[in-house]
Amino acid sequence: MSNFDRRDFVKVTGGLGVAGLTGLAGCSGGPSGDGGGSETTTTSGETSDGETTTEAEAAANIGLVYGTGGTGDGSFNDQAKQGIEQAVEELDIAYQSAEPDEVSQFSNYQQQFASSTDPNYDLVSCIGYLQADALSESASQYPDQQFQIVDSTVEGDNVASYVFQEHEGSFLTGVLAGHLTTMSFEAGAGATQSDSTNVGFVGGVEGDLIGKFEAGYKAGVKYANDDVDIQTSYVGSFNDPSGGQEAALAMYNSGADIVYHASGNTGTGVFQAAQQKGRFAIGVDRDQSLTKPSYADVILASMVKRVDTAVYNCVKNVVNENFNGGSTTTLGLQDGGVACVYGDELGGDIPEDVKTAVADARQSIIDGDIDVPTDPNDA
Repeated sequence: MSNFDRRDFVKVTGGLGVAGLTGLAGCSGGPSGDGGGSETTTTSGETSDGETTTEAEAAANIGLVYGTGGTGDGSFNDQAKQGIEQAVEELDIAYQSAEPDEVSQFSNYQQQFASSTDPNYDLVSCIGYLQADALSESASQYPDQQFQIVDSTVEGDNVASYVFQEHEGSFLTGVLAGHLTTMSFEAGAGATQSDSTNVGFVGGVEGDLIGKFEAGYKAGVKYANDDVDIQTSYVGSFNDPSGGQEAALAMYNSGADIVYHASGNTGTGVFQAAQQKGRFAIGVDRDQSLTKPSYADVILASMVKRVDTAVYNCVKNVVNENFNGGSTTTLGLQDGGVACVYGDELGGDIPEDVKTAVADARQSIIDGDIDVPTDPNDA
């Protein structure tokens, strides 16, 4: 990422549609229709010795379809971008990316990359579980194309699936929140309310995956203190900051000290609400105290999910001709796939006994002494 500004970077925006991607990528087949107001990005990598890698010279050509909300979310998509940029720098690959606005556009972009002949993409990486249904169809229609999906499992010998144990990392954030809400705690721009033991969870789109975040968080809160009240709200979008703000404000107004979000760019609104009410928030996917620095004074921690590792490792396997199609790779606490990372500004203010409780819970999960639920109804 540090060398990103030195790379050749071309962005085409505004009503580009599928036809625009076809012309840019040199595709010769695939579906027709309007892809909406999405973006495509062509990136030719600059190697460590400063020489530019073209598509023709690349060790591999990668097509990357981001999740809705696109890059700049400071969360899930940006973590994927970090992984592909690492691959550009270290593996001398070239890539082109698309940023769909709607779920309905996933199939178009997946298949446009798969049908391209100039270049011929060695891998089409699909970011986010919402792409699973479209990819099931695309993978069957293009059996010779290698695909990756991050955050879901799609059956097929030509699909490498990567999933995470989000419930484990979320459990640790719950332990953190469950302890702090019972204390008189003040740091940065936030403070707990002395007369309340109450926390919240804001999700993006309700479903099994985000349910794992909710389940782990709730279980962690209850593990820390069974008397803490937990509020939950789903906004219905991963790209609705105003909706996230509204949901979090309702929670803070109802006594919540800390709100954990698993909602992509919607979570920006959660941070805004935390600042507005002088409370705390917990980020997701990346260390959001760094990716959203203007809110660092209210971000206690983030549940980091190494989407970058999943993207990079799959690309590396393709470059090494070791594509792991037909398999599902699971990344959890033990192998660093998920983690609770304290905020850059507030981490030093969190009491050591609380950090010890979080660390002990982490080890107990790894040792098998704590079984973290994946269903909120079981938390």
